[in-house]
Amino acid sequence: MENKSKQLLSKIATNDGHGENSPYFDGWKAYDRDPFHPSQNPNGVIQMGLAENQLSSDLIEDWVRSNPEASICTLEGVGKFKDVANFQDYHGLLEFRHAVAKFMSRGRGGKVTFDPDRVVMSGGPTGANELIVFCLANPGDAFLLPSPYYPANDRDLQWRTGAQIIPVHCNSSNGFKITREALERSYAQAQESNINVKGVLLTNPSNPLGTILDRDTLKSIVSFVTDNNIHLVIDEIYAATVFAAPEFVSVSEILQEMDDTTCNPDLIHIVYSLSKDLGMPGFRVGIVYSFNDDVVSCARKMSSFGLVSTQTQHLLAAMLSDDVFVERFLAESRSLGRRHGVFTKGLEELGIGCLKSNAGLYFWMDLRKLLEEETFEAEMVLWKVIINEVKLNVSPGSSFHCVEPGWFRVCFANMDDETVHVALKRIRAFVRKKEVGPVKRKRFMDNLNLRLSFSSLRYDESVMLSPHIMVSPHSPLVRART
Repeated sequence: MENKSKQLLSKIATNDGHGENSPYFDGWKAYDRDPFHPSQNPNGVIQMGLAENQLSSDLIEDWVRSNPEASICTLEGVGKFKDVANFQDYHGLLEFRHAVAKFMSRGRGGKVTFDPDRVVMSGGPTGANELIVFCLANPGDAFLLPSPYYPANDRDLQWRTGAQIIPVHCNSSNGFKITREALERSYAQAQESNINVKGVLLTNPSNPLGTILDRDTLKSIVSFVTDNNIHLVIDEIYAATVFAAPEFVSVSEILQEMDDTTCNPDLIHIVYSLSKDLGMPGFRVGIVYSFNDDVVSCARKMSSFGLVSTQTQHLLAAMLSDDVFVERFLAESRSLGRRHGVFTKGLEELGIGCLKSNAGLYFWMDLRKLLEEETFEAEMVLWKVIINEVKLNVSPGSSFHCVEPGWFRVCFANMDDETVHVALKRIRAFVRKKEVGPVKRKRFMDNLNLRLSFSSLRYDESVMLSPHIMVSPHSPLVRART
């Protein structure tokens, strides 16, 4: 009966292209089954696989309360209901596109400006990434994508478009940095295999590394795509999460600095969103910004399949046009740095290292010394212990296509301070247990040089948190792009 039912459905409906069977999503399911709550379920799984910025949500809530006229669902704003609720075409509200363009500039330090007429909206960054691939590639065409990379890129970029990803493997020897030489090798290998490479895809700042591309690297990549007449798509959805030096450099800055002989602007496209920088994944605002007129025209037509509601556009246009609010909000990126420091310094006291990073809502944790052997099978064994016994949902590096076993992505901005301390307390207990484990583990633990001093991270077990702080997220099938 099952086979007959599948025969009635399309190949897309019956294949595994969504990628739900990845350990990345398995961690979400483990959290959904047993979500941590400080009083109702204190032994539950703590969600550390969700790249979501909740540290500045109070600023947004304060603004909404102070500006009720921005919503058509209030007494103060209902007068605009008819105008907003009536049909709007796929260009989007003019004031929304202007506000987004201005916010993109502010989030990049005001060093570049963006043209509102090039702002194309889409249903979240997932939709924006798929939209640009539909515009640029045919089924079977390929994009080079440095690894490790965000697990759901496999779904977003390939599942419905029919395009394919060619991972360009990077490793820890140079901090997982992408180079032109690595791109050239992968490009040449693809050509030898008769694969049509349409472009390079990058995420800057990186997810999962939390690092940024420096100016010289960006220029070399722009030169590479120009020399080979292929596209460059850069996902900049974490642009405003940079919390320490060096400062973020947008590809739009690079275009201003390079001449026509080394850079073809028609090949450059930016994906953006308000899910990460503004902490609003549920609003499903994705943006495609292209320097190619034909791509802008095509993307705008195709955006009909995933528009942002006019109610959302209306509210965000007012919010992002408030210069005082935007300045305060962007300044709060410093809180990301403080939270990042609490976690990474706490881990350092345990002898656990992390890749040096200065952006994003996560860090790249190095647990290679805790592996029984240097294999991905050993990584999965360790990850299952962390999920099922330590009760922390961290994401294994293999789900990000990392070529070195033992790396894990840890998200730190989606919880309150006390949950941070609970998580660190669990990690301390886990490492201490490892330290007194079987003798065969001693050679690993000796290298850790454990210093189990948590004097700066005392946790008061009696603290009670508001029940709404750590609620179970929606299914990963419909969750905002993370």
